[in-house]
Amino acid sequence: MAINIFKKEDQVDGNFNSGEILEKKPIGFPQDNGILKPYSNIFYWAHAWTPKNKSTIGLHPHQGFEICSFVLKGNINHFDTKQNRWIPLSEGDVQIIRSGNGISHAEEIDKESEIFQIWFDPDLSNSLKKEATYDDYSSKEFKVFNSDNKLKKVIKGNGSPMKMDSEGVFINEYFFRKGKHLLEINEDFIHSYFILNGELEYEKNILQKGTFFTVKKQNNFEFKSSIDTKVFEIISPLSPKYKTYSMLS
Repeated sequence: MAINIFKKEDQVDGNFNSGEILEKKPIGFPQDNGILKPYSNIFYWAHAWTPKNKSTIGLHPHQGFEICSFVLKGNINHFDTKQNRWIPLSEGDVQIIRSGNGISHAEEIDKESEIFQIWFDPDLSNSLKKEATYDDYSSKEFKVFNSDNKLKKVIKGNGSPMKMDSEGVFINEYFFRKGKHLLEINEDFIHSYFILNGELEYEKNILQKGTFFTVKKQNNFEFKSSIDTKVFEIISPLSPKYKTYSMLS
C-alpha cells in the first residue's frame, strides 16, 4: 500500500495581514520548505480562513497556472483584471482562473469564512501562450449522489460543468455517514484527501479534521467513520503526459 498521512502539524503555516487570514498548506510553495512537495499536476494547496473579521489579500498577478478557489464556509469576494469588478461567492461555490499569459486578482475573505486555494499545472508551455479566462460555478450546479451510506458531490468530473485545462483531474466532496466505507482507487492516479469535518479510522490511525493524506498504487481504500465526516478529494494522474513546472524547476 502507498498511503501517506500529513497531520495538521506536518503542514506549512502561513498568514496574511498580521494573522487576519491564517493558513495551513498541505503543499506549500518551494520557499516554504514543507514536507510535501508538488506532485502530479498539483502545484500548491492552501487551506485559508479568517479567525475573526474579514480581510483582503490585495491585487497580485498570476501566470500560467489554473488557480481554483473552493468556498468551504461563509463567503468571499473576488476581483480580477479580466472581469474588472468584485464578484461574491458563497459556501459550496467554486471559481477557476485560467491565468494564461497574465491576470491580476484580489480576494476578500469574509468574517469566519474559509477556502481552499489550489493551483494546478495545465502544461505551462501551452497555457502561457493563451489569454486568461475565468469562471464561477454555483454550488447548486454540482450533482450530488446518495449511495452506500455516503453522499458524493461531483465538483469536477462526470456531469460537472467545471472546465479545466489541467489533464485528468477529478474533484469530489464526500459526506460519510457513521460506518464502514470503501473507495475505489485508480492505479494510474493519485487520490488526495483533506478531512474537512469529523474523523476517519484507517487501520490503527485516527485521521482527524485538518488531516491531509494521499493514496496511490492500490485498488481500494477501506476505512470507517465513527461520526459523520466530510472529506474533499482530488484525483490526478500519477504521471502527467507533459512536464510540469515542478519537474522543470
